[in-house]
Amino acid sequence: MSGYPKFFDEVEGIDLKDPLSEVLGTFENGLVKIKYLPIVKMAGHSCPTVAGAYLMTLKALKALYPDSLPVRGEIKVEFKEDESDGVAGVIGSVISNITGATEISGFKGLGGKHSRNNLMFFNRDINSSARFTRLDTGKVVDVFYDHRKVPGNPLMQELMQKVLGGVATEEEKISFGKLWQERVKKILIDFKDDEEVCKVVEVVV
Repeated sequence: MSGYPKFFDEVEGIDLKDPLSEVLGTFENGLVKIKYLPIVKMAGHSCPTVAGAYLMTLKALKALYPDSLPVRGEIKVEFKEDESDGVAGVIGSVISNITGATEISGFKGLGGKHSRNNLMFFNRDINSSARFTRLDTGKVVDVFYDHRKVPGNPLMQELMQKVLGGVATEEEKISFGKLWQERVKKILIDFKDDEEVCKVVEVVV
C-alpha cells in the first residue's frame, strides 16, 4: 500500500489480548496487534500529539505487563486535563482505541463481563501526562510526554505560515508535509527511548 510515509510501517506495534474479541470470534484467541497506521486513519492525521499518545500507551503497557500481553478492557486511564482542554480529547481518543478504555459511552459488557465504559477519566488530581492502571493487579504507572524535546526543521515555521495563510506553492505544501512527518518519525523511532521525551514512572499506591 502506498500513499503515506513509509516510517508508519516501521513504528513498533502493540500486541494485546482482547477477551471480548475472542468471545465474539473477532480475532483468533483474542490476539490483536495495533499498528500506527490504523491509529492515524482513526485520528485523520499524524502529528506529535497522535504520535505521543501512541508512544505513551506503548511504553505504559510494557511497564504494566512486563511478562505478559496487555489485556484490552482491563486498563484504566486518567488525565489531569478536562476532555475539552487543548489536545486532551485527541490523546484520549487514541489511547481509547488501543486500550479499549472509555468514559460512559463505551461497550457496557456481556453478562457483566468485558465492559469498556467507566475506564477513562479526566480532571484527575495527577501531575503526569497520563496515568495507566492495571485493574487485575492494581499496578499504576504515570507517563510523562514532552515533544518539545524533539527538534523540528527550522524551515517548518515559515512554511506553516505560508500553508495556513493560503500563499504556499504546491512544492512548499509538499515540503512542509514531509518536514512535519520527519519530526513525527523522530518522536516514534529516533527518540522512542529518550526519557526526556517519554518517561514512565511506577506509582506506589
